[in-house]
Amino acid sequence: MSEKSPVGPPSPEVTQAWINLMRAQQRVLGAIERDFKAAGLPGLGWYDVLWELSRADGGRLRPFEIEERTLLAQYNLSRLIDRLEREALVERQTFDEDARGRWVVITEKGRALRIAMWDVYGRAIARHVGSKLTETDAVQLAKLLSQLT
Repeated sequence: MSEKSPVGPPSPEVTQAWINLMRAQQRVLGAIERDFKAAGLPGLGWYDVLWELSRADGGRLRPFEIEERTLLAQYNLSRLIDRLEREALVERQTFDEDARGRWVVITEKGRALRIAMWDVYGRAIARHVGSKLTETDAVQLAKLLSQLT
């Protein structure tokens, strides 16, 4: 592994890695969003929230916990939860006496939509990422990217 410098400008190689990472993210996410749209499904943000709720204990999280587990900003998340609730994919439940604390709870309809979305999403990941990498490359890329988190 090369030596890392905590200060100073990035090397040309690091700059190119950054550019490639951002381009790849933009292109792959755009392709996945188009696949969802073509299948008549909502976008990736919906999937992310439903996924986090489906794997949470009791299928419920507080809004700030959803925000921590997704890449959605709080103001976008609030509106998204409102839309999910209108579609009966989640429901809000109070958990304290004065009704200020709220859970967001996934419904059976929400679980079913998440499963249907995964069918499209999983195929999209395989098509837009997996078909372009060998298994060895995928392992190496995952390892390299984990160093950034």
